[in-house]
Amino acid sequence: MKHSTPINFNATSVFLSITWSLMGVLLPLFPSFSQSYPALNDQFRLNQLQAPQGKVQVVIDTDTYNEIDDQFAVVYGLLSPDQMEVQAIYAAPYLNNRSVSPKDGMEKSFGEIERLLDKLAIKRENFVYRGSDAFLESLDKPIESPAAQDLISKAMNSDGPLYVLTLGAPTNVASAILLEPEIIHKIVVVWLGGKGLNWKTATEFNLMQDPIASRVLFDSGVPLVQIPTQPVTSHLLTTVAEVETYLMGQGAIGDYLVEIFNDYQPENGFGWSKVIWDISAIAYVINPGWFNTEIRSSPILTDELTYSVDHTRHLYRVANYLNRDAIFGDLFRKIQEYRVQ
Repeated sequence: MKHSTPINFNATSVFLSITWSLMGVLLPLFPSFSQSYPALNDQFRLNQLQAPQGKVQVVIDTDTYNEIDDQFAVVYGLLSPDQMEVQAIYAAPYLNNRSVSPKDGMEKSFGEIERLLDKLAIKRENFVYRGSDAFLESLDKPIESPAAQDLISKAMNSDGPLYVLTLGAPTNVASAILLEPEIIHKIVVVWLGGKGLNWKTATEFNLMQDPIASRVLFDSGVPLVQIPTQPVTSHLLTTVAEVETYLMGQGAIGDYLVEIFNDYQPENGFGWSKVIWDISAIAYVINPGWFNTEIRSSPILTDELTYSVDHTRHLYRVANYLNRDAIFGDLFRKIQEYRVQ
């Protein structure tokens, strides 16, 4: 049998002592973005999660060029001044067949936001901000961007809750939380993302694009309203015939929405309909009565992108139904009314 070399305990103790001393000096020199978030009082969080009352302050975080639903959502928000004041719009990253990288997706979204503002004849300084040029790789590496910094600034200077209407991968929002965790006291995130809690899997485009950022929303304790795709926003279907009936000839913005809707349909579009998912987050702030929601324990998003349940976790709000006709009716009417102003 081989015998191990005896350990010199004195030398080991000296080594460990020096190591811990050096760590005590060096660690404060590096920023720390741990998973330790500020604790919110349960009653405070529930108060924040109450249905919005009156006119609220919002920012919109959107992967606008990803497909065509964000365009409808951005227009819907801007044409609802009685219910919300849109303080800023942030371009979010995405990666699919309409981009070559997350940065390219973000830049295309930035350009699409400005295009929508031109169609609406809206000019505002310091209103549209570029967001993250990549997805989160770890909690220790939040991505600084003009969007994240603006969100932090607006949140920390907000008197009431600032509603962060998140229509894509939540990279910008999660980065802002990691950079300045105290903003969870000042914001309410309304996120179109994931699938219903009873679904077999949570996999959905926004969540799958950035699972780490999605976990930040679920884990940080930020007051969160989740609007799942299936089986909730999947009911927001419309057709070429309906869009043309209500929007064609309704000004530059109406014609543009008809154009991109028609361009998006497949070659064999017989009987085709399209889900306009993202208007749901806007609609929730306009009229929460169009939704059925419930308070649940925030789910744990697993590595397999499924939900795990721990009933001791903090509470959040999740939608399980929406009124499709009321939402589209409100959107179409507002575009028509904007045309006749």
